[in-house]
Amino acid sequence: MALPPIASNDPIVAWVWVGITSIYMAPMAEKIEAANQLASLAKDNDRNKQIIVEEGGVPPFLKLIKEKDSPEAQIAAAVALFYLCNDGDRVRAISEESTAGVQTIVKVLADSPMRVQIWVARLVAVMAENDSGAQDYFARENVIRPLVTLLSFETFSDDQFGGQMGKQSIHSLVQMNKEMEKVGETKTRSSNKEKDRDNGGGGSKGGGTRKEREKESWEVKQKLKMSCAEALWMLAKGSVSNSKRITETKGLLCLAKLVEIGEPELQFNCVMTIKEITFAAESNADLRRAAFKANSPAAKAVVDQLLRVIKGSSSPKLLVAALQSMGSLARTFPARETRVIGPLVNHLNNRSQEVAAEAAIALAKFTCEENFLCEAHSKTMIEFNAIPALMKLLRGSERAQLRALILLCYLAVNAGNHEALEPARVLTALEGVDRMVLAQYPELRELVAKAVYHINLYHRGPHSQRLTFVI
Repeated sequence: MALPPIASNDPIVAWVWVGITSIYMAPMAEKIEAANQLASLAKDNDRNKQIIVEEGGVPPFLKLIKEKDSPEAQIAAAVALFYLCNDGDRVRAISEESTAGVQTIVKVLADSPMRVQIWVARLVAVMAENDSGAQDYFARENVIRPLVTLLSFETFSDDQFGGQMGKQSIHSLVQMNKEMEKVGETKTRSSNKEKDRDNGGGGSKGGGTRKEREKESWEVKQKLKMSCAEALWMLAKGSVSNSKRITETKGLLCLAKLVEIGEPELQFNCVMTIKEITFAAESNADLRRAAFKANSPAAKAVVDQLLRVIKGSSSPKLLVAALQSMGSLARTFPARETRVIGPLVNHLNNRSQEVAAEAAIALAKFTCEENFLCEAHSKTMIEFNAIPALMKLLRGSERAQLRALILLCYLAVNAGNHEALEPARVLTALEGVDRMVLAQYPELRELVAKAVYHINLYHRGPHSQRLTFVI
């Protein structure tokens, strides 16, 4: 029988048809081979991805991923779906498939062997990254709970129950693990009974029980944690509601612990998740008050680990994320919480201009007028020698100069009477601001003028009548 003209002219279409047909109708070994071949095709280029979706490849993958008797089949389906998801339209083709695509993925995530869960968590991450609608779909199916539960598996030891991280919070995480294990065991027993009735024996090869999980290698457990942390990162990105859900499942405590003990990639994913949650808290007062109140063990653990990264990390990417997180939390710190200021000020002298600029941005959030404690924080920064570091940073890259100038202005406005401002020749520096800078950033004109006024008010001298062009 001859192929239709479209398949004759485009062998990829024919190959896709054969693969899809095999997944529907062939024996399991051939289904797995077909899924792997389609995944390889999808990995090659976007055109192949689009052909697979347009020719109806999504439904058979979603059917195959539910094959609990064959983890290899589930992995093959998850990998194929993963490679399709670098585009929002294709993500929507999966998440909106019979309104059950996301539901299927979440169910498999919660009740599969670890090596399957690794790829399913990666699938959740890439779908959430490329489509905000998928973020919402996953949230409605409560995907955050199993992700946090998997992330917390073997993270906390028994001797931490009475420790400073909070007995009740850790207990909640352990309870979530136990509940998930019970669900997995119940489903496995139910599946086994069905297989016994249908086939006269045999059982599910799927595994969600604690014993099976404990037998997995350290590498598999680490890969699962990395995948789950990345999924939480992408779910929290730009989403206040998902960030709130993560904090409500005690996810902050788990993330903080993994920042402390995790391998570099896991640590990075956890810091990035924390960054997204703190971004959301910065813009949402309710989330900020609920998740980052002063007496919260989880909030304290997060701040402690962010400070540890800021003080000790040599990775610019990790430092930038930690600095951004600390800046987002600026309004949660009381005036007496000076321990967070010093490490931030130290990074104004960082050799990386990007890190130094981010430190200035974070400190500016402590000193801007929106922060009720801006005056107290400004004085603390000056006492930690922020002024000399900022004067040096004014000679750095354009971005670093701009951020240093803004912070310097805030310090002058809030602590213009401080004796450290005069010998540092801050007034001279502000008077030397290039007209081009003010033309490019007109919003700075008023801030610079205000800073000059406050310095002149307390440090009158031969330069007190200059900078008229700014006013």
